[in-house]
Amino acid sequence: MHYRPLGETGLKVSRLCFGTLTIGPLQAGLPEDEGTWLLAQAFLEFGVNFYDTAELYGTYGYLGRFLRQIGPRASEVVVASKSYAYDRPSMAKSLDLARRELGRDYVDIFLLHEQDSEHTLRGHREAFDYLLEARERGWVRAVGISTHAVAGVRAALAYPGVQVIHPIINSRGLGIIDGTLEDMLDAVKAARMAGIGIYSMKALGGGYLYQEAETSLRFVNSLPWVDSVAVGLRTRQELALNSAILSGAVVEPGAREAVAATPRQLVVHDWCSGCRSCLEACHQEALEMGDNNRVRVDHERCILCGYCGGACQLLALKII
Repeated sequence: MHYRPLGETGLKVSRLCFGTLTIGPLQAGLPEDEGTWLLAQAFLEFGVNFYDTAELYGTYGYLGRFLRQIGPRASEVVVASKSYAYDRPSMAKSLDLARRELGRDYVDIFLLHEQDSEHTLRGHREAFDYLLEARERGWVRAVGISTHAVAGVRAALAYPGVQVIHPIINSRGLGIIDGTLEDMLDAVKAARMAGIGIYSMKALGGGYLYQEAETSLRFVNSLPWVDSVAVGLRTRQELALNSAILSGAVVEPGAREAVAATPRQLVVHDWCSGCRSCLEACHQEALEMGDNNRVRVDHERCILCGYCGGACQLLALKII
């Protein structure tokens, strides 16, 4: 595994960041012992020392148990979390929850979740100021934002105190809610040159690029302004394959085949706005509107082509 400084935070992170959303209740829902075992395998066998979570993900329990299991070596692990909190009381509650369930006095990185512009940052100013105070007290080591927007990166670049940005980056620009892939790369480059740490998300476009996974991961891995690449993982085979790709190592025999054979399904998340753009993009007529004004999938018709994902600006449809 290769390691890089995360901007000017003083933290050194593995090139592969373990995205824990996939093991938790919102996706695979792995039993806690199974999920904990996978987190430990990433660290002990593959050298992954960077883990991404969020209050929303419901995965603090896995991470806390993992950190307890590795004992003194837990200090080598970097954990990033995120919260939608917008004022002091709610951010204090979010940070206390993370510290308590992780079993730590501090969280390495704490981010404002999904900040799309200077306006959203302004609306969360009180919560961000609390994080800055928490950093002074040693409860947080670095603070920043996650974003699906070019405007979010640019706003954070001009926002005093931001040390880390977690932006969406993939080879096709899927999920960017404004601008182009080139716009996003320009903004990320400027942020990194200003000393802000960058770890990317959605390298596989929410699952839609799984048929070109290696090419897609290598694309993001080649960007000199990206310090680490967060990838959702839920099996050892996925861990072995992604670790090899991002570290330039030889892929384990059978890893590619095992990952390719993993069952996949198109899932519609709760934040679907019912805009119907995906219906127009689906040539298989596998999508329809449900009674709750949310898209519904006919899995017998769906061929996982990914066209609907390209049409959804909110990235509410994902192949899992």
